[in-house]
Amino acid sequence: MQVDENPAITAAAGGHDGLIETDAVIVGAGPVGLFQVFELGLLEIKAHVIDSLAYPGGQCIELYPDKPIYDIPAVPMCTGKELTDNLLKQIEPFGATFHFGHEVSVVRKQDDGRFYVETSRGTRLLSKTVFIAGGVGSFQPRTLRVDGIEKFLDTQLFYRVKSPAQFAGRNLVIIGGGDSALDWTLNFVQDGPHRAESVILMHRRDAFRAAPASVAKMRELCEAYEMQFVVGQATGFEEQDGRLSRLKVTGSDGVTRVVPLDMLLVFFGLSPKLGPIADWGLGVDRKQLVVDTEKFETTVPGIFAVGDINTYPGKKKLILSGFHEAALAAFGAAPYVFPEKRILLQYTTTSPKLHKVLGVETPVFD
Repeated sequence: MQVDENPAITAAAGGHDGLIETDAVIVGAGPVGLFQVFELGLLEIKAHVIDSLAYPGGQCIELYPDKPIYDIPAVPMCTGKELTDNLLKQIEPFGATFHFGHEVSVVRKQDDGRFYVETSRGTRLLSKTVFIAGGVGSFQPRTLRVDGIEKFLDTQLFYRVKSPAQFAGRNLVIIGGGDSALDWTLNFVQDGPHRAESVILMHRRDAFRAAPASVAKMRELCEAYEMQFVVGQATGFEEQDGRLSRLKVTGSDGVTRVVPLDMLLVFFGLSPKLGPIADWGLGVDRKQLVVDTEKFETTVPGIFAVGDINTYPGKKKLILSGFHEAALAAFGAAPYVFPEKRILLQYTTTSPKLHKVLGVETPVFD
């Protein structure tokens, strides 16, 4: 994996006046964006990958690096980090260049059919194709609306869990009624290296959007006095020596109570924003990019969208669906990259050509 985080380096990558010429630009380095590198690589299409995060993995790393994933084919269970690490290893033979900490600010089609791409840090590329694998786009957590509480952000107030170990042995209040709130509640209550001293789950009503099994387990732990569940909303706070010490909670009965805590975790979900993508002239439906189901091409020829950012009839937001989309998008892009070349479907099991591309030996069978 080549990493180019400095716009001043780009002149060495080819082109003129620092303009990088490439076959494909992939916007987004989440699991689907990484697998797009693989599918393009099998067709000998070179790619540059751009991501606004400082590291690969997308939502898997940003939101749940240690959370188990069970629906990757032939992998009974892996974490978001393990999935990312394995994908990076899988795409090593193709030598993709990564631009981390960059946001794509400009995508403009040129007279010759290629796309001029510019990032927020001044990197400029000229590409035959563009693949948008930006997940839900630029996403931000929905915040807790309590005046003044944001000053504790990332010290005692958290909207995502990056390091579960920092919450071990602490008195936690967790707010939310979805899967993230219930999953982390169960993680911090049950025996393990991240067990908290105490956990109070708070939600505005006694009904949840989470998996029924998680809700049942939470109620079972409450009955066993392992944790508490409170119906109410945070309406204020108290501090001591500059630290958040108590949360004011107003219940459905209108009574406000004070709850002591060390740390506050809030899971109200994410608010997706397309960001600059909304200005690229692509067909959009409910903040998602409209694509066909033959090539997963957008309404602009040569620009493809794969993963959670696209929409089509029957769309399911699953990683494995994104992998399928990436395969067909690669074949859809090949005529733009190799207009005179006939593209044949080959199998990695038996194709000597693909073995050469992958850097492996062709097996000899008796």
